[in-house]
Amino acid sequence: MPQIIVLPHAELCPDGAVLEADAGISICDVLLTNDIDIEHACEKSCACTTCHVIVREGFNSLAPSDELEDDMLDKAWGLEPNSRLSCQAIMTNQNLVIEIPKYTVNMVKEGH
Repeated sequence: MPQIIVLPHAELCPDGAVLEADAGISICDVLLTNDIDIEHACEKSCACTTCHVIVREGFNSLAPSDELEDDMLDKAWGLEPNSRLSCQAIMTNQNLVIEIPKYTVNMVKEGH
C-alpha cells in the first residue's frame, strides 16, 4: 500500500505524518481522512487553489494535470513546477512526499 509522507506544516500537521493511501484516491481525500484539514473551498471540483500541495518526491508517478488544473494552479500562492491541486492528483502505487504551502489564496474567506 502506498504512503504519503506529509512534511511538517505549522498549523495543519506540526509534526508531519506518514499516511497509508489506497491507489485511486485523491491526495486531498487521503489528507482529510487522516484528520489533516487541508482547505478545499470548492469542495474538490477544481475551481479554486486552496488544496494546493507541492509534491517533493513521486511527482512523475501522478497522471499529468489537465488544462483546467493548470489554469487554476497559475493562481496558487507559492506555485512550483511540481505543484498540484490535491483534489485532482490521484494516488498510484508509488509513495509520495508532499508539502502543504504555508499560505493559500481563498477568495471566499479573504473577500469578507
